[in-house]
Amino acid sequence: MSNYYCNPLNLTYRYQYNQKDEGFIRNREAADPSLIVFKGKYYLFPSMSRAFWSSTDLVNWEMYDLKNVPVYDYAPDVRVIGEYMYFSASKNGEICDFYRTKNPESGVFERIEGSFEFWDPNLFADEDGRVYFYWGCSNMTPIWGVELDPETMKPLGDRIELISNHKKTFGYERVGENHHYDMKKNNVWFMMRENFAKQMGCKAEDITDLEPIIENLPEEQKKIVQELLTDNPYIEGAWMTKHEGRYYLQYACTGTEYNVYGDGVYISDRPLGPFKPALNNPYSYSPGGFLPGAGHGSTLEDLQGRLWHTATMRISVNHAMERRIGLWPAGFDEDGELFCNQRYGDWPRKIDENSKNPWEAPEWMLLSYGKKVTASSGYHTVSNVVDENVQTWWKADTYQSGEWVCVDLGEKADVRAVQINFADDSGIVRLPKGKTAVEENKSPSRYIEEVIYQTQWLLEGSEDGENWVIIEDKRQAKTDLSHDLVVQENGTAVRYIRLTVTKLPYDSIPCISGLRIFGHMEHKKPEKACGVSAVRTSGMDMKIVWSGEAQGAVVLWGHAENKLYHSFMVYGKNQLEIGALIADTDYYYVRVDLFNEGGITEGDIVEVSQ
Repeated sequence: MSNYYCNPLNLTYRYQYNQKDEGFIRNREAADPSLIVFKGKYYLFPSMSRAFWSSTDLVNWEMYDLKNVPVYDYAPDVRVIGEYMYFSASKNGEICDFYRTKNPESGVFERIEGSFEFWDPNLFADEDGRVYFYWGCSNMTPIWGVELDPETMKPLGDRIELISNHKKTFGYERVGENHHYDMKKNNVWFMMRENFAKQMGCKAEDITDLEPIIENLPEEQKKIVQELLTDNPYIEGAWMTKHEGRYYLQYACTGTEYNVYGDGVYISDRPLGPFKPALNNPYSYSPGGFLPGAGHGSTLEDLQGRLWHTATMRISVNHAMERRIGLWPAGFDEDGELFCNQRYGDWPRKIDENSKNPWEAPEWMLLSYGKKVTASSGYHTVSNVVDENVQTWWKADTYQSGEWVCVDLGEKADVRAVQINFADDSGIVRLPKGKTAVEENKSPSRYIEEVIYQTQWLLEGSEDGENWVIIEDKRQAKTDLSHDLVVQENGTAVRYIRLTVTKLPYDSIPCISGLRIFGHMEHKKPEKACGVSAVRTSGMDMKIVWSGEAQGAVVLWGHAENKLYHSFMVYGKNQLEIGALIADTDYYYVRVDLFNEGGITEGDIVEVSQ
């Protein structure tokens, strides 16, 4: 088994059916991951999967059906208290129960009747045996906390408001793609348009402007709708970590459908506060690269004492909730600041007993970006295979087995890994025969596929484009891995990489959002970035400009020269606007690192001018 992984995690992402007009949108989803150690193994519980995964190494995962708990409730939280794994999940506006088990694989869970409503739960057991609970998921309300009776799981007092939004001073809490708000891209706007379309008996696409409809609503209802369509960020996804006597309350913002979805953190000496925002915020933030997003997750100390953060990554093309799971190294620095390393965060990384440095540079470089691509059909979309954008893809012309796509690296290379990313492009479909959608807000809305299908393909390499060798043959695979990673630790010397698709779930047309190839080329590293200018354009924004020939750049920044914990990866650019600054932080520092197929060249640190 491989010791390498590449985000998103190589899991079976189950299909979802979400109601739209006269049918359903079908796409995969997994999000809001809780990752814990229980009885010497790692357990991963994400939303909307009807399943959980276990692992002994954080790389190779085994899937289990999730049974006897509410699998359609969002944000499953798992924690260990004594001999038990405790589970809870949430449904907006309803009292939610708790569950516990000594053996999650058995599917035997003991129900503990709930007594209050919550959304996006997080349970935390302190070292003194006291138990605390944190929850909240709204652009209107905060993160709350309360102490619970560990036997009954009932509150031992009134809830306390712990974290609310600071969108006027925390740049990273501003909603929108790259923190630029467009109401018509708001997930709430889309949901309201769907509901209004049902009431009016038309298609959602026929409604291009909600304002006239909103104006004609009863005054109280109009007020609620206008509040939901504000640019308030969602404050959600709490997770508590304790380190050297201090409590680190993490939370997600601004919205899961945006590339800037990330996690911030507040710190206190007590489990229910008062909390103060950490200097290093957001601590999990990955707005660039192939698959962006790093919000609503959990922080784990592994069996070797290393820290990891897992969170939600965004696709959000077919549906706003089209998402995946990412994992990144994390840690506490000498000042007790929580950090997460998302530099090159969707490139392959090795995990073994020697993986001690959370800031370790990538072992292999990306070789496929912008290279020439040919295909059996769908010629006008072939360049999408190598554009490092998960939201675009090559789509073949037919459903027939044997459609293929091929990347020409331009010269022979030492290929060490290939990540094969399948996309979904099915349009409106019907539910599987005999299945019904669960009801949400009194209307059928969702069905999670129960069947595990097969994704089968053949991966080949060639030095000359005529004679081919098999790199990986999955034409008889029983698995359905939509982001499969093929690792060749000893390398394969080839110029061409060809993927032939033989079978897909539902006999779908092959769609590939990324045939990502990693390894080594005999190229000179880029020269160091020069002419770097970093200017603060407002309290929460800055613009960075640089010169230098490279495939791409990773822009690092932080509130101290030795704390450049934030990063933003871009391809083919020499400038970048970043809107994640904190207005009250007086100084920021920036470094621009350039990379190509030959390696990474670190830049010089510059102070951001006011």
